[in-house]
Amino acid sequence: MKLIVGLGNPGAQYAGHRHNIGFMALDRIAGDHGFGPWRAKFNGEVSEGRFGSDKALLLKPTTFMNDSGRSVQAACAFHKIAPADVIVFHDEIDLAPGKVRLKTGGGHAGHNGLRSIHAHIGPDYDRVRLGVGHPGHKDRVPGYVLHDFAKADQDWLDDELRGISDGIAQLVAGHGDRFLNAIALRTAPARSSTAKPDKPAPAKAVDAAPPDTRSALQKLTDRFK
Repeated sequence: MKLIVGLGNPGAQYAGHRHNIGFMALDRIAGDHGFGPWRAKFNGEVSEGRFGSDKALLLKPTTFMNDSGRSVQAACAFHKIAPADVIVFHDEIDLAPGKVRLKTGGGHAGHNGLRSIHAHIGPDYDRVRLGVGHPGHKDRVPGYVLHDFAKADQDWLDDELRGISDGIAQLVAGHGDRFLNAIALRTAPARSSTAKPDKPAPAKAVDAAPPDTRSALQKLTDRFK
């Protein structure tokens, strides 16, 4: 079984925040793939389902971001899930909006949700880093991530979430490259090979010479004028 965790803060007032993009990803996955209803468990909300033969548990901790690890540890302990079978979706200020990267192990880079998970199960789990951009100065980060996505972000955000849902089965099966490709097909679709080439510009019309109506004798006479 895979444990797929989305990080965020509980409550309607936080639902549209950049910090909650992990929750958004799991909601899209659950809805698109016919997972069971969300129910309270492990200090969070869980939904169960499958990607083909692969069973998965979706988890949205409701402990608030800074204590996410407590919820993740409880789910891992109950289902006997190793850190290597945990995938965490989280916001990433060090990536531009719309960029997605995968990472296994390593540090938490100051992200409080990851910091808490590190403290409870260690660093050896998989992460899906969802770029939300940086406000420009570290002092502005808390207010930036704890604020709704701008209206201008909605198109790429929707495409990205659809791509995540398209490719999640590949990620669960261990094909990270195919997962990222599924997102790319939504966020930067290739131009169709069947598209008609641009039409060449029409050639400029050339004025035609008027027909020569002279008789043979007139042509010969004019030649010697």
